[in-house]
Amino acid sequence: MKIKSQNTISRIALGLGAFVVAASAHAAGLLTPVGSSDGRLDLQSHHVRVVINNGFARTEVEQVFSNPGSRDLEAIYTAPVPEAGALSELTIYAGEKVLQGEVVARQEAERIYQEEKEQGNEVGKADKNSYQNFEFKVSPVPANGSVRMTYAYYEPLEIDTGVGRYTYPLEEGGTDEAAQAFWTQNDVVLADFSVEVVLKSAFPVARTRAPGFGGTATPQEDGSLLYRYESQGGSLAQDFVFYYMLEEDLPGRMELLTYKESGDKPGSFMMVLTPGVDLKPLSNGADYVFALDVSGSMQGKLHTLVAGVKKAVSQLKPEDRFRVVAFNDRAYDLSNAWVPATGADFDQLLVELDQLTSGGGTNVYDGLQLALKHLDADRVATLILVTDGVTNRGIVEPKAFYRLLEKQDLRFYGFLLGNSSNWPLMQLMCEASGGSYRSVSNSDDIVGEVLLAKNKVAFESMRNAELSIEGVDTFDVGDFKIGKIHYGDQLVLMGRYAEGGDANVSLSVRVNGQEERYSALVHFPKEDLAHPELERIWALDQVRKIEVARMAGFVDEGESKSAIRDIGVGYQIVTDETSMIALDDAAFARHGVERRNQARIQLEQAARQSYPSSAGAQRVDTQQPMFTGKSHSVGGGAGAIEPWFVLMLAGGLVLLVARNRFQRM
Repeated sequence: MKIKSQNTISRIALGLGAFVVAASAHAAGLLTPVGSSDGRLDLQSHHVRVVINNGFARTEVEQVFSNPGSRDLEAIYTAPVPEAGALSELTIYAGEKVLQGEVVARQEAERIYQEEKEQGNEVGKADKNSYQNFEFKVSPVPANGSVRMTYAYYEPLEIDTGVGRYTYPLEEGGTDEAAQAFWTQNDVVLADFSVEVVLKSAFPVARTRAPGFGGTATPQEDGSLLYRYESQGGSLAQDFVFYYMLEEDLPGRMELLTYKESGDKPGSFMMVLTPGVDLKPLSNGADYVFALDVSGSMQGKLHTLVAGVKKAVSQLKPEDRFRVVAFNDRAYDLSNAWVPATGADFDQLLVELDQLTSGGGTNVYDGLQLALKHLDADRVATLILVTDGVTNRGIVEPKAFYRLLEKQDLRFYGFLLGNSSNWPLMQLMCEASGGSYRSVSNSDDIVGEVLLAKNKVAFESMRNAELSIEGVDTFDVGDFKIGKIHYGDQLVLMGRYAEGGDANVSLSVRVNGQEERYSALVHFPKEDLAHPELERIWALDQVRKIEVARMAGFVDEGESKSAIRDIGVGYQIVTDETSMIALDDAAFARHGVERRNQARIQLEQAARQSYPSSAGAQRVDTQQPMFTGKSHSVGGGAGAIEPWFVLMLAGGLVLLVARNRFQRM
């Protein structure tokens, strides 16, 4: 069956997308030291419940660890960190005791955990190990007994070209080689595994999809959709990815979600802008630079990558040009100059691609630096970076990456392959260049992901974008200076406000050299108690903002750590500087730990009970629409491919990978 499209970048990304399917898998699961004879622990069950409420999601995970041995053991469980996941709840059911989590400074949590463990008391702890994983410890799991653990986290979600995507990460990225050499990971669920997704949307949902899992989402009486998957055992080696496509021809719009207690306490808000601006396809010839990771971690995947690149460049338009840069310990230019899509130079480059081998470390900086050479100011240039690892060779200082990209006038797009990859660094590069990236799971609809990405670089973009809010005092807001807005982008702005009232929200941009301004009058309520969890999402957004500023060299290391620690404790989220310690009431009193998280959880539970059908962020610009055009959708626009026809094809590729995962035991 043949899919026709005249859009060059879709073909380019389609070829690269095939590469992702071949990535190797390391799973979430229980850890034991390699070669250890100290006994084993088993995962009896693993249940996931997700509530997607427009602009954010709450994920709750419940697991039972069992100990078939004759002596007590400590359970250590790891799972990849969701990119924007604010871990906020940890509860452990150990016999008659219920242990609940409170966030404290990381060193304090470690001290308390070791003291309680040495005394034989029930205790648990959750840490965030940079961008790589969450680590949970539970002690003891009694001999011939079991312990039940639940944890929950919040994360913001965005709609890209009319398609929402939620990922529950399970497949480890394999970026921590030292850990892999030390630990053996047990990812097998013996009894039962389930995933339940409740989808609440203020706008009609046309289709849903969970590649490799099957199942359907059924409408509920309250207007939500319910998806459920169940398996009698299985493996935690495959991510769960849930797509939901909004109906086509929805208007460009502004949505607003707020939380504010009465009185003088500040409110929190999440503003979501879905531009309805006509962005046209680029008509002239363009230049494409591929920067390809060929480090040792690419072994077994390089052949597929080469085949994808060859397929991509063979379908360029005659007026397009391309270069290919490969990097491991150092970077080298396979093309040496711009290569047209036909002729002897083209044929020779294909031969050189076939001769690529994987090995060595990952020198991303050298690859980028070489890729940025020979750009012509009179041509639109796109840099496509494909990597699955971390920077461990050459220049690794993040601020050097920021300086390298901040003055470049190009379109930057990254494919970040697998979980546990260095997304903070990729985010920094996008901040510097006004670009965007996509973290790609092996469980994604690969061609579907590519379809969403292709218009970012094949269509016009909005430049010099800047947002302003007048009439309401806002503060601690994500960056008002947005820079570039690409086709299909949805903007999510987190912030705080002092008092309620009417505000004029404006977005100023340049489109094809012309100044444009879009504005709307919106209302910030004086009291809104429906979504107290919004404070945690805002807090995590502040942490990420501080981390990017620190990486770019704008904030002192010590000051950033102190600020992140204060935010984590104040709003009870796990960060690199804070941990969650789980104790019973008596132990909390013994260690003098204030029960801040207990109060927050009670507030959030009460709000969910009082507002069970809340549809989250609602459109607030109906009286004075900010945009008169329709929002971009994957099914509309010039050169678009029928979306779900493509996704079904991609699903067939994914199922080949997933066939033996999550099978019945």
